[in-house]
Amino acid sequence: MVEIIPSINVPTFEKAQARIAKVEPYVSWCHLDVTDGIFSAHPTWRDPRDLTTLKTKLNVEAHLMITDPDTAVSQWLIPSVQRIIAHLESMSNIQCLTFIQKCRDAGKEIGLAINPDTPWTAFEPWFGKADLFLPLGVPPGASGQKPDWDMIVGKIAAIRQACPSCIIEADGGVNQDTAASAVAAGADILVAGSVIFDAPDIAQAIAILQS
Repeated sequence: MVEIIPSINVPTFEKAQARIAKVEPYVSWCHLDVTDGIFSAHPTWRDPRDLTTLKTKLNVEAHLMITDPDTAVSQWLIPSVQRIIAHLESMSNIQCLTFIQKCRDAGKEIGLAINPDTPWTAFEPWFGKADLFLPLGVPPGASGQKPDWDMIVGKIAAIRQACPSCIIEADGGVNQDTAASAVAAGADILVAGSVIFDAPDIAQAIAILQS
């Protein structure tokens, strides 16, 4: 069964805590969207020091949509974060290697992401070096954006063909109508935000995405 990870895309830590509490009974992971207002013009909560007070049974992945993640990642190498995802657009090859090594040394899982306008082939040099690959379906920013779904499904399928063992995460535009095609193309994980948190029944919304 595909894994569903709720996306937490909010302006304050208090709102992040509230959303984590809402989904905690139904999932194993949560996905923190972290933007800096530079790499993405849409700023979110972004202070890892707040996570020292977070009480949750969920595993946490931090999606760093920021400039210089190879430097900033040091702040996120804390016990409450299990996986860190950074964008290839914001790093040179040397910086990406530094990011990967810092995460490895800290025992964290490593994800690499690309924006919609970046070819999926940007991932190829990193197959076997990162744990997870995320072709973002919408530009980094607010949840609820409309993706080019044919494009994202095509990218997922191409990555799966090129790397059968890769873990692929789909994020951006995932809903009840699109989830099945992402899974059919080869996605292992679906990240979803508004379709979960805007639903009258969160448990049912997650179950529908998994079906």
